[in-house]
Amino acid sequence: MWQKISNVKMSPQEKTGFFSNLKYDLPASIVVFLVAVPLCLGIALASGAPLFSGIIAGIVGGLIVALISGSAMGVSGPAAGLAVIVLSAIQDLGAFETFLLAVVISGVFQLILGLLKAGVIGYYFPSSVIKGMLSGIGIIIILKQIPHAFGYDKDPEGDFSFFQVDGHNTLSQLGYMLNDISPGAIAISAVSMVILIMWERPFMKKLSFTRIIQGPLVVVTIGILANMFFADNPILTLRADQVVSIPVADTLGGFFNQFTFPDFTQLGNTQVYVIAITLAVVASLETLLCVEATDKLDPQKRVTPTNRELVAQGAGNIFSGLIGGLPVTQVIVRSSANIQSGAKSKASAFFHGILLLLTAMAIPTVLNMIPLASLAAILFIVGYKLAKPSLFKQMYHMGNSQFIPFIVTILGIVFTDLLIGIGLGLAVGIIHILWSNYKNPYQLDFENRKEGEPIKIRLAENMSFLNKASVLQTLNRLPDDNHVVIDATYTKSMHVDILEIIDDFKVNAASRDITVELLGMKNTEAEDHVDSYGRVEIEHPEDTDNQESQLQSNTEHKKETVHG
Repeated sequence: MWQKISNVKMSPQEKTGFFSNLKYDLPASIVVFLVAVPLCLGIALASGAPLFSGIIAGIVGGLIVALISGSAMGVSGPAAGLAVIVLSAIQDLGAFETFLLAVVISGVFQLILGLLKAGVIGYYFPSSVIKGMLSGIGIIIILKQIPHAFGYDKDPEGDFSFFQVDGHNTLSQLGYMLNDISPGAIAISAVSMVILIMWERPFMKKLSFTRIIQGPLVVVTIGILANMFFADNPILTLRADQVVSIPVADTLGGFFNQFTFPDFTQLGNTQVYVIAITLAVVASLETLLCVEATDKLDPQKRVTPTNRELVAQGAGNIFSGLIGGLPVTQVIVRSSANIQSGAKSKASAFFHGILLLLTAMAIPTVLNMIPLASLAAILFIVGYKLAKPSLFKQMYHMGNSQFIPFIVTILGIVFTDLLIGIGLGLAVGIIHILWSNYKNPYQLDFENRKEGEPIKIRLAENMSFLNKASVLQTLNRLPDDNHVVIDATYTKSMHVDILEIIDDFKVNAASRDITVELLGMKNTEAEDHVDSYGRVEIEHPEDTDNQESQLQSNTEHKKETVHG
């Protein structure tokens, strides 16, 4: 049987070799590269760092992190979520070279986190929050790209916070945009959108050349040609801030001179370590969130080893800091573009790093002819696919427990930033869990009880101190002169506070003519719960007959210990 299974021929989607899916991964890497270039530059600008440091971080994310990482679809590079931290860190440390030392040390901390298996933290974020994160980022992408599509490029690409580095916010930016509309940019973005939408239609996908030549590549090519054609037209011509602006070196030596090295003389500066720890924690958290989101988008639903991912990110940050790059994390915009472009393996992320390196060295002038309006159209499609209306409908039908954290996460991301939005969504999810735990600590069907039958209260599997108020109120409201059965047969964990409430009720029940019967618990009236805190015994009825012989033989007894 195993022989037959091992001989089954794998489809292209199932092949796992690094070069097994080049016909999918190479075209996808080009799209990721086109998306990455303006984002790398924009994040560097928003961070107050040299523009080339963003390109370096993108190259390291592709060439170093992709090789070490176990993520099939994830793409790493400079992260918008770190821009504010980087900006203030460079100002506080007084020199970019000192900041680079902090990046190197943060990478060491991430390596340690990976070796300590801290990657498990990423699994504690609810699915509703992760889906809200994806949709929130999709909406942010669309809102942030609208000004670029109209030719208003005051806010740099990669600034995804509500309050922008140019002093405006996401919504006010749309108002200012109306005062500075560029006919050339609108024409390019409109044509680009038509091409991209057409490229997604079923009849186009049947054409063989569309599987090799991606729509975004066509859009960028037409954008460059349009930029050249509009150059002599005073109405349609594009300004310098409406195109990609990568640093251009005249010679190969000039290219390498753009690399910067950390100042190791600052190893005794305690502020460097504070910033390094901050970068390590925030970058690791962003990475784990993006890993979880990327795995959900992956059509093959592969699971990324999170501890290995932290090690990969740590190695990437060490290398990036050593040669003058910004800190790197796994980033959802490029990762989602990678998936939507049909990538099958991490080879796509690696090749996008090679493309960044080669073009930055050889053809930066060509890159500087790409209109931001063309890239805005590409990102519109990426944003729409992340925030499809069908997802909102699906989450709504799943009930408030899923929909409310989903919506709160989206609103938080749109009107603050990524981490605050995630935190708000997680807080709402936790509050809902606590509320559900408070409301449902037991089963009590008082209304359908027949005359003469005992009132039966079946306790939940886990009874924590959060259930105190609900249990206390229920017991106090029970009618006098009744037979009450408190069933803990299925209870595995009971906090000592709940047990004290039950004992107090038993004492009070005598004055109310209430007969109390306990199932699954031994009589605990004489116990001092302060002394026995942390060791409350639950004894199931089916075990009592054989209790003496079981204790004497000290073998397979079923007495359960409940930790308070």
